[in-house]
Amino acid sequence: MKGDHIPLWQPSERDLTESNLACFARANGFEVADYGTLHRWSVSEPDEFWNAVWDFTGIVGDRGNVVIERRSGGDMFCARWYPDARLNFAENLLCGEEGRLALVEATEEGVKRRVSIGELRGLVASAQQGLKRLGVMRGDRVAGILPNNVDALVALLATASVGAVWISCSPDFGAPGIIDRIGQVNPKVVIAALSYVYNGKRYELGDKLSAVLSGVAGLENLVLTGHSVPLIDAHGVNCLTWEQMCDVETKALSFERVPFAHPLYVMFTSGTTGLPKAIVHTTGGVLLEHRKEHVLHCDVRPGDVMSWYTNTAWMMYHWLISGLASHAAVVLYDGAPIIRLGKSVDCGILWRIAQDAGVTHFGTSPRYLASLAQAGYEPGRQNDLEVLRSVLSAGAPVSAEQFEWVYGSIKQDMIFASISGGTEIIGCFVLGSPIHPVRRGEIACKSLGLAVDVLDERGASVIGRKGDLVCTEPFPSAPLTFWGEGGEERYHAAYFEERPGIWTHGDLAEQTIYGSVIIYGRTDTTLKPGGVRIGTAEIYRILETVPEIHDSIVFGRIVDDDEEIICCVVMKEGCVMNGELKARLRSELRQKASPRHVPSHIYQVSAVPYTITGKRVEGAVRAVVAGKPVKNIGSLVNPSCLEEYSALRIESRS
Repeated sequence: MKGDHIPLWQPSERDLTESNLACFARANGFEVADYGTLHRWSVSEPDEFWNAVWDFTGIVGDRGNVVIERRSGGDMFCARWYPDARLNFAENLLCGEEGRLALVEATEEGVKRRVSIGELRGLVASAQQGLKRLGVMRGDRVAGILPNNVDALVALLATASVGAVWISCSPDFGAPGIIDRIGQVNPKVVIAALSYVYNGKRYELGDKLSAVLSGVAGLENLVLTGHSVPLIDAHGVNCLTWEQMCDVETKALSFERVPFAHPLYVMFTSGTTGLPKAIVHTTGGVLLEHRKEHVLHCDVRPGDVMSWYTNTAWMMYHWLISGLASHAAVVLYDGAPIIRLGKSVDCGILWRIAQDAGVTHFGTSPRYLASLAQAGYEPGRQNDLEVLRSVLSAGAPVSAEQFEWVYGSIKQDMIFASISGGTEIIGCFVLGSPIHPVRRGEIACKSLGLAVDVLDERGASVIGRKGDLVCTEPFPSAPLTFWGEGGEERYHAAYFEERPGIWTHGDLAEQTIYGSVIIYGRTDTTLKPGGVRIGTAEIYRILETVPEIHDSIVFGRIVDDDEEIICCVVMKEGCVMNGELKARLRSELRQKASPRHVPSHIYQVSAVPYTITGKRVEGAVRAVVAGKPVKNIGSLVNPSCLEEYSALRIESRS
């Protein structure tokens, strides 16, 4: 057996007998050890499976008698789920005994506040009455420009409680990026913070909000959160504070039950190649998919505490807060993941919060894990993580070496679950489970109820070879549509045009003989030197082991009907890219990957461009180097660094 295939973690007897997934399998007549058969049943008998999930996870609402209505011919595009169901998202999250812990609010100073479910219901009840007083009704849009704190979640739940639609932007977005998003959906109310703190510095948002107000048509109300906030020039929009909005006669919290397909969220892609796609997600689809993932795949139980380092715009925020429906508490953190003040670097803030809050499920990203490894910080040796049962990672592929680092530096007796899906499905196509072993570099299993496959250029399913990640059968959390004119046509073109009737997700992937999946990156950034498909993750995996390199970005450039690989690296302090290091990098890539993985050009740069949600933006760099515009610069957290890359276009042709 190859060393890569020796499990780093194996399920215990308790996992195989008492985990939620084990109980679910037995309750439906399946052997716990035979996940393949369970998964095939989940996609071949959708009526039975999704009804079983609804009942097992205890979803509150009336599901009706019909599970799925397909278009003629069985096309998965725009299949209708639970057409007779009625439910409310907020009602499902605001569940449980009054005194159970619901929220842990934290900042860069640590845990600041704990909120019970009873207290949270009271806050949502006041906000609900305030929104109603502003005329918010079922189907209206409410937008938030808020940090990850209690106010943001209360605003979201109050919006959902009346059947309105929630749209979220992080306050660190630039004004153009915010306008590009909420300007598409014409909200009736915008709820915004006037400031936020990141890395010890307070950022004021007054000028940004004024620009947003002047750029968004039809807005009626602006609500400002924070203590003693001044009102701003609101360009004729009714402006009031959060306290003023919530200062209404106390009434019992009520829930407007809506159809399964009623819009809950409008979420946005990164939008680095044009206006962000405004993806409409349904109330029932979000709830059912998250309940399945949390309860069955993540083994979330009442009393657990979930955290994820995220802003309020990333889908992982919405994934996290759904943990409330499992009677778990969620950590809301507003701040930097690693605090850098002058020469002082604090890598431990998230782990100290995890220790203080008793986190059982810790969510993060490969970039954050790489930063900890580079800094030599070992969370398991510096914090009490006794109750931690799972670390999860999303946002990019996790290298095999990072799997080993996690088990060596965080904790051995836990599940490390790399997960992959996207904003488009507000969930996961592939993820972990309590009954699967963890193997380095591999995602443990396909998500129950999703007919995930990997197809080659012939459209044939392949194992042990790279191909396109697809889904061949309908699933509840697929988007309802894209917001705006021609939304259904744009939605179809994005995911069904390449293979009619089949969702093509845009990831380069490989299925293994174990039923696990390896993700190599997005197909729109896949490299094709000599016509051979190479995922950028294959190169990043090797570059991340080079001690002199802090960060890197890899992209392709078309030359004479072929593609050459260009690699740009950010060096650690005191290190310089020279001829000797370039030769060593090329040698390692040739030996550890293949000759085709070797870059034609290697450059030292000062920064790598990232989206605000923490993803490398290979496409933006590729466009700049080719002399093409980046259409939505507002999606980048550090757009000014692209100026450095524009010079590479001249240098590489010299």
